[in-house]
Amino acid sequence: MAGRVQDKVAIVIGAGQGIGAGIAARFAEEGARLVLADWRQEPGATTAAKLGARFVQTDVSDPIQMARLAETALAKHGRIDIVCQNAGIFPFALLPDIPVEQWDQVLAVNLRGCFLAIQACQPAMQAQGYGRIVLTSSITGPKVSVPGHAHYSASKAGINGLIRAAAIELASFGITVNGVEPGNILTEGLTAERDQDYIDAMARSVPLGRLGVPRDVANAVLFLASDEAAYITGTTIVVDGGQILPESKV
Repeated sequence: MAGRVQDKVAIVIGAGQGIGAGIAARFAEEGARLVLADWRQEPGATTAAKLGARFVQTDVSDPIQMARLAETALAKHGRIDIVCQNAGIFPFALLPDIPVEQWDQVLAVNLRGCFLAIQACQPAMQAQGYGRIVLTSSITGPKVSVPGHAHYSASKAGINGLIRAAAIELASFGITVNGVEPGNILTEGLTAERDQDYIDAMARSVPLGRLGVPRDVANAVLFLASDEAAYITGTTIVVDGGQILPESKV
């Protein structure tokens, strides 16, 4: 099926690279009218230029900038049908070593960013009686965790709680709220921090025998943003190749 989001106005946040860029590309293929956001000017603008989209440099943790993003989409297209909040950061630090400032930054970008995305776009969606909100969570936090990612895990578990609460509040306005929980996805962020041997070992631990790619996650996001998922709200789709299934790695 083609054109699953044909002429829908979609905001994709964190679209400069990785999963966000993959989401934007899939939406473009399926006919969406895109407004892209990222805190980094160069990769965000590059992705937007490739897809013929509008780009707005945006700090997802800043309510003023998020309101401006929504206003830009409305000024250009007159409505907001879909918002995908994918921006996130994942610094590594063990619990005793996490500076309070770093903890606050991770929660501000990953969790407050999702709250602000909903808050900025809800009025337009509510007025038109239609909306699709898709947030990028993770298997890390809601399902599993790893030493060094306490702040990241907390933020992603919080996203799942936000999805459920927002789904209840917004259902009567025709707005659905869902999320995706990616496992290890082969992105620029992952490869920048790990050598090939480590990446190969990660792939071997996945039952399907490979790491995911951004398009794997983007396909799930596309489904949740489409009318095929009209009766789905308050839930998440795990996209991990079976990573969390084995009881033991032995």
